[in-house]
Amino acid sequence: MGVQVVFDANDPARLADFWALALGYIPQPPPEGFDSWEDFGRSIGIPEERFGDYAALVDPDRNGPRLFFQKVPEGKTAKNRMHLDIDPPNIEDDRWSAVVAHADRLISAGATKIDERRDPTGEWIVLRDPEGNEFCVH
Repeated sequence: MGVQVVFDANDPARLADFWALALGYIPQPPPEGFDSWEDFGRSIGIPEERFGDYAALVDPDRNGPRLFFQKVPEGKTAKNRMHLDIDPPNIEDDRWSAVVAHADRLISAGATKIDERRDPTGEWIVLRDPEGNEFCVH
């Protein structure tokens, strides 16, 4: 059984680019026999004006879930009921420095810092992605 995480988005390509950076994911290649997603879209009758309505990312190691970004007309209006916790890359001896460095990279890419916690239960930084979805780097 597989898992796909779906993001509603105003700009699916931009949000996919952000999450590719956050997670080290890559754009999902088009189906076999097609040079691009646009070629595939044409083959199944998707109007060209809808080509930017979707984006997908995959874990290059094929361990994590597929991420799918779909264009929706409405913006985010409430706090997430579910969020992602992500580990920073290159965790070595100083985990907190790795958390801060990754959070800073994501802030430079359009995230907003909401909170920072360091207590006996753990340490994490709460961020919002460019479209307001909350997540933690821990």
